[in-house]
Order: sequence, then C-alpha cells, then structure tokens
Amino acid sequence: MASVEHGEIKARIHHYLISKTNFLQVKDKMSEDQLRSFVDTTITSLCQESKLTIQMDERLAIIRELVSAIVALGPIRPLVEDPTISEVMINGHKSIYIQRNGKIEKSTVQFIDASALLHTVQKILASSGSSRRVDESSPYVDFSMPDGSRVNVILPPLSMIGPVMTIRKFSRELNTIDDLIEKRSLNKQMAAFLIAAIKAKLNIVFCGSTGSGKTTLLNVLSRHIPDHERIITIEDTGELRLMQDHVVSLQAKGPNIEGKGEVTIRDLFVNSLRMRPDRIIIGEVRGSEILDLVQSIASGHSGSLAIVHADSPVECFNRMVTMMLMSGIRLSGDQIQQQIATSIDLIVYCELYLDGVRRVTNITDLRLNKENKEISLEDIFTFKQAKVENGQVIGDWVMIKKEPSCYHKFEKRNILLPGLFNS
Repeated sequence: MASVEHGEIKARIHHYLISKTNFLQVKDKMSEDQLRSFVDTTITSLCQESKLTIQMDERLAIIRELVSAIVALGPIRPLVEDPTISEVMINGHKSIYIQRNGKIEKSTVQFIDASALLHTVQKILASSGSSRRVDESSPYVDFSMPDGSRVNVILPPLSMIGPVMTIRKFSRELNTIDDLIEKRSLNKQMAAFLIAAIKAKLNIVFCGSTGSGKTTLLNVLSRHIPDHERIITIEDTGELRLMQDHVVSLQAKGPNIEGKGEVTIRDLFVNSLRMRPDRIIIGEVRGSEILDLVQSIASGHSGSLAIVHADSPVECFNRMVTMMLMSGIRLSGDQIQQQIATSIDLIVYCELYLDGVRRVTNITDLRLNKENKEISLEDIFTFKQAKVENGQVIGDWVMIKKEPSCYHKFEKRNILLPGLFNS
C-alpha cells in the first residue's frame, strides 16, 4: 500500500468514527480507557475495510491524539462541540461566555475551581501538538487546536480574575464561495470579482475587527489560487487552511525563557523571498513587515494576500502608513503613501453586523493618480444598510461601474469580467 501521511490517516479515522459508528452518542458516557478501546476497535475496522496498514507506534499515537483532544476539554466539551457556537470565552473558572450566531451570551457551564480550569488549559495545550508553554514564567500563549480552532490563554498575575482562555472555533461550514453567498456575506457579483482578482494576482489586503470573518474569507478565496503555484504562508498562529498541495506554512516563534530565539513575522517574510514563492500570504500584518511586503510587491512578487486589523478601508490604509513609518524607513509620509498605493490593489473590509451576519462591507480600489500623485480610495462594492427589522439587518450591495485602477492586470492575464464594468 502507498504510504499515507499521519494527518491524512488521522482524518480518515476521525471521519469513520463520526460517520460509521455511534461515537457521538456514546463518547460522553465513556471513561478515558473506554474511549481508547473504542477508537482502537474503530481503527481495526477501518483497516480491514480499506485494506490499510498502520504501524503500531503510529496507531498508538493516533489513539492518544484523538482521545486527548476529547478528554482535554473537560466541562467545556459540549460548548466546543456545539456547531452553533463560534467562540468560547472563559473568564476565570465561574464565568464562561459563548458567541452564538454572532451574539454573546453567558453559559451555565462552570469549572470546580481555578486549578481545574488550569488543568484543562494545560491538557488542551498538550493535545494541540504545539511546542509552546504557559506557566508563571510565561503567562500567556496563542496556539491552534488540531481542528484549526485558535486558542489564547493568559494566566495570573497578568490576569486578575484567574486563568482566562478564549477559543475561536474553526468553521467547517464555510468552505466555498457559495457557502459565503448563502450566508449573505457577499453577493454573486462580488464573489466573481474577488475570484477573478485572485486569479489575476492582484495584491489584496483584508481588514476588519476581531471576529469579522476576514480570515475565513481569505481561506475561501485562496482555493482559487491555481494549483501549479508555490504558496508560502506566514503566521503567528496557524489559522490559514489552504487546500492546494504546494503550500509551505511558516510560523513565527516567540523568545524562550532566556529571552532568546525569537523569530518574527518579518524574519520569516525576508527568508520567504529566497524560497521561490509564487504567492506570499501573511496571516496578519502588525508591524515593520509591511515595509518588506510593499517592497517585495514593487520588485515583482505580485498576488500577495495579507490581513490587517482595521475598522474601515481608510483606517486600514492609515495603519499601513503608520507601520511603514515605524519601520524606520527614511521616506516622507507622502512617499510612503505613494508606495503603498502603488503596491496594494484592493482593500476588502469585513464587518460583523448586529444580526450576527459577517458581511463584506467594502471592496475598495486604492488609486494613485500618476500625474498629480493624489491618492484616493474608491469603493467598487459597498453594503448599504437600509434598516434593522426584527433583529435582521436589511440592505444590499451597491456596485460602482467605473473601471478600477487595477483593470489592466485582469486584461494582462486574460481574466474576463463580463458585465461588471463599463468600458
């Protein structure tokens, strides 16, 4: 049999557990030993049906990882496994909040005491497979769970209310652009334009506040990057989930207990330019790496995608200017603005609305007038809210038919935009 990656075998076993057995109905009633036995029996059944061969050490590792992921969650397991909950916020052992359908509410779930919560924190961290640690000497940490959910932990003495843990769950429902259209995150015209922009290798910055859906949108759109391209992703914490085969994922590293060994996003970005990338995707730009991103685009690395925390396209542009200034580059403010406007084609702004729907509010063209050097941000698509009725936001997207300044890039790569713009 051809060799199968550990992650692929684990995923197949997990799928078999969910689809072919009554695992979901019985797992809450079983002890840890019973869970191990159940998973072991399932692996045997899968191997017989699929004619798989799994070495004993790998078999034990898979059993350990799958069971640990279940047992590690403790009393918050029902919250993490509830598909209607997108975020779990634990503010000390007695106070747990959840976000459901975009709205925050308090849960009745509690931990016995702070030590029980801390024990769960350590078990979740251990089951994540991360090499990171959290304790009194290193009292906060950011990491991803095996399913892609993002976890942040901060402990006393930095937290005055006991251990605090925030789990932002990875959405399995939003995998395609059609899923986003169905969820009313954008319309078909916007989807067609953004897919075309990805194929035409436009340089796009996604912005929005925390939980607005910008990473999900980037993940979905990244599926339209051609398979032959070499993609390098750079993140602080692994949230990007690309489907292509030729993906190199890099992750920044914090300093060790002696304060040494730190590897920043900027360090990884500079190194990635030597790795023959066709595309570079930065999970979040928050510092001087913006300088290297802008300069790499100017030197020919087109098709870059990045995320910036900002509350509007204008604020996003201003933040990029500020980050460039903080990098220490010896250019005037006007020169920096012109460099950014020359490098970045589109700013896509996402927002979480009152009705819990995450919408693409603006797709904005970043224009630079080459004659007078004036910079303008002109919306190609804008969501216009008309009213709020019975808790639902009523509105629609408005499209400006004016050709964007990056239109020549679509023509250069023979990407058609039928009916979208006036000639």
